[in-house]
Amino acid sequence: MEKSLLIRFLGENPVFKIVDFLIENKGMDMSKKDIIEGAGISKATLFNYWAQIEEQGIVTITRKFGKTRLYTLNSKNPIVKKLLELESLLISRALDNRQSIKVSI
Repeated sequence: MEKSLLIRFLGENPVFKIVDFLIENKGMDMSKKDIIEGAGISKATLFNYWAQIEEQGIVTITRKFGKTRLYTLNSKNPIVKKLLELESLLISRALDNRQSIKVSI
């Protein structure tokens, strides 16, 4: 799996991997199991950082059924907005760099 621009820039920190996965799947409902698999982390790692992610308001609960809760990225959160802005900037710079390489060839 190729690393996203955000992970390449911020590093392999588990919180960044979780947030990066949520950003890539913005607007979709996901269980913790989906997040574990998608972010490529262990269950223990998710549970080590999950309280911090919830406390910061990075995710919101979209649905509940039984004991299962589904989550999505909280796009209204100021931290998330800044991360989305950073991702957009990284994408823009990567595209600019590719264009300059094509032009100089």
